[in-house]
Amino acid sequence: MRLGLAVQVRKIPNCTILNPLSEKAFSPEDKRDILALDCSWERSREIFLRHRKNSRALPYLVAANPVNYGKPTKLSTVEALAGALYILNEKEKALNILSKFSWGRVFIDLNCEMLEEYSKARNSSEMVELQKKFIGERNEV
Repeated sequence: MRLGLAVQVRKIPNCTILNPLSEKAFSPEDKRDILALDCSWERSREIFLRHRKNSRALPYLVAANPVNYGKPTKLSTVEALAGALYILNEKEKALNILSKFSWGRVFIDLNCEMLEEYSKARNSSEMVELQKKFIGERNEV
């Protein structure tokens, strides 16, 4: 918010909510407004439960933020939002928000191959298959 890239909302609009606990994978078919919550975990559980229908989990991606660097699925809010934008082929927007952070470009570098493949998926099912492939490759290393 202090960088002018986000706004505070009091009421959840009709949008796709990035939710790491969702049973449905985020994919390019979710192309509409995106909400990435930046709030306490307790508060997010309440919101996620009320808005399950519109919740989507990002596919397997690796964090670049200083707190969770290199950890799979431990993304900061800005990484989650940038990942979603990249998957929706809004690459310039993703790069713009990441450019405000010294480690932002590293997120793209760490996940470039996966993000490119994810952006070609047509739906949630294809996204899950791609995710399985990338997780399998990582486990082989």
